[in-house]
Amino acid sequence: MATGRFMELAERAAPGVEQYAELAAESACHLADAAGPGGWSTAAAEDVLDAIDTLTEALGGAGPELAQALAAVAAATHGARRHLGLAVDDQEPEAPAAAATLPAPRRPPRRRGLGPGFQGIRTAL
Repeated sequence: MATGRFMELAERAAPGVEQYAELAAESACHLADAAGPGGWSTAAAEDVLDAIDTLTEALGGAGPELAQALAAVAAATHGARRHLGLAVDDQEPEAPAAAATLPAPRRPPRRRGLGPGFQGIRTAL
């Protein structure tokens, strides 16, 4: 599936993937606009780091070369958690070479609820 140094993705995504990816990108833009530099709480920062880890793991599942390229993201979110004093796994993040050969164990994102007034996400799926 890889050609040269670059991996090719499928011409067509699995059902719903493109819509969810677009929704994730739009949500990230709205969040960035709403939060600004001083608008973050510990819970919000932790949720964002969990989302980044989940998306990185999902996209890295498309192939070992992509997983290796994204390994720096996992290391960065781990470092951000330490910097913010958030709970981190006892293990240090894997080096990029190791990440390409050994998949990281999947952990469910921590959920604290969606807050008062949450009405759900409406999609055209």
